[in-house]
Amino acid sequence: MKTIAQIAAELQGYDPQALPAKAVLDFLQRLVTAVTESSNQPLFDALGKVLSADVISPMDVPPHDNSAMDGYAFDGSQLQADVPLTLKVVGTALAGKAWMGTAGAGDCVKIMTGAIMPAGFDTVVPQELVTQLGGETAAVVIPPGLLKPGDNRRLRGEDLAQGRPALLKGQVVTPARLGLAASLGLPSLPCWRPLRVAYFSTGDEILSLGEAPREGAVYDSNRYTTFGLLKRLGCEVIDMGVIKDDPTLLEAAFRSAAAQADAIITSGGVSVGEADYTKAMMKKLGDVAFWRIAMRPGRPMAVGRIAAESNQKTGAVLFGLPGNPVAVMVTFLAFVRPALLQMMGCTDSPAPLLKAHSQEPMRKKAGRTEYQRGWVSTAADGSLQVRTTGNQGSGVLSSMAEANGLIMLHHSQGNVAVGDLLDVMMFDGAI
Repeated sequence: MKTIAQIAAELQGYDPQALPAKAVLDFLQRLVTAVTESSNQPLFDALGKVLSADVISPMDVPPHDNSAMDGYAFDGSQLQADVPLTLKVVGTALAGKAWMGTAGAGDCVKIMTGAIMPAGFDTVVPQELVTQLGGETAAVVIPPGLLKPGDNRRLRGEDLAQGRPALLKGQVVTPARLGLAASLGLPSLPCWRPLRVAYFSTGDEILSLGEAPREGAVYDSNRYTTFGLLKRLGCEVIDMGVIKDDPTLLEAAFRSAAAQADAIITSGGVSVGEADYTKAMMKKLGDVAFWRIAMRPGRPMAVGRIAAESNQKTGAVLFGLPGNPVAVMVTFLAFVRPALLQMMGCTDSPAPLLKAHSQEPMRKKAGRTEYQRGWVSTAADGSLQVRTTGNQGSGVLSSMAEANGLIMLHHSQGNVAVGDLLDVMMFDGAI
């Protein structure tokens, strides 16, 4: 396992006093490792977990050639480009069972969506395209030029072939993937165990809910936003509450967290140059780096590992986040969430950034990454547009609650004019 210093030496231009956002992601990618324990989970319990192995299809899907719509099945080789085709209706094929009759040239079978294609037939004409002669059970006429052989037929195994991967190791089990597994008759899926994450807030100025207000103190919102972010990610959360600025209490909290969890998240007490018990305890108990990130909001951050006392456990990865509520959420979304997904064994590609036109000018200094709280909507011409949601101070939660995404103003980017195309990290599924 590489030390913090060894990882830092691998990063070109590493400067803990002015670290670009991209360097943070590169560092964390080298720091964290994925869980290794897995088990088979019943489908209802597998949702949101990460697959620990490829899931091989035990059958062809669909298991037979079948009709893609209601209509009439026939031998498509009889079609001619400029001559109508008249066919005798010799039966009806229903979904759920094979049609047991016999048919030949000049014949067709009325067929329902999903019904097995009769032997010798490879094409289906939709029922609304035919002209019926002598009632729907007598004959039909197919106009020329509307079909080609093979139209409206689903081939056996065209969705999934028996023996081939249906789902891949590292994919998150989404509702669609859950349904796919059920369609294959699979009662369970192999999944990595959920990531265990312990979190607590620090500081004598922090009040827990239920405590009486006092001058200079604030109620702790960070525990609740962190809890929500972790639950949305599918983590097993260990809420350790608020830890006061007391060395004994802080040491006990860090040791307990390292013994239980894969990762520890703290908020507060990591500002560069700050005389704080939290920083001192991080240094005492682990291998930790303290950064000033070239970003706004959320400049101070600590990362590293906290050692565990037990020989059965190597310790926990530490993410020491700023104390301001919005800075906590921004640093989590920008850096911690990708690292935790890597620890969960997830290999799904991250959601792409959306492109939206700015509805307002924005001031931006080159040389740092800025994350503005924004609202994306659809303009009259159908394009996406984005505006900020008000006060962008790092302690203002109301503008975060009103936002549906973060406007990402990149490291080298300058001032923004109305109409400029901007990148937006959408919140759906994360917040």
